[in-house]
Amino acid sequence: MKIQYDQESDNLYIRLTASQGPFHNETFEGPDFDLIFDIDDNGKLVGVEILDASEHVDLATLLPVECDVPAAMAAAK
Repeated sequence: MKIQYDQESDNLYIRLTASQGPFHNETFEGPDFDLIFDIDDNGKLVGVEILDASEHVDLATLLPVECDVPAAMAAAK
């Protein structure tokens, strides 16, 4: 997993896999925010983009990211 924040556009992107595409996008428009889901040709979710992220995510607690991966999952790579 990789998380990137673009301060200029205020978008947060969470990449869930190493897949390089091609992807198609599904957009979820909530009452106060928009999410864009990147989905590969097999229907797997590969990434999520949060628009206007600083309005919806506490970036100070999110960045930098720390992630604990259970040993069994790390070995499965």
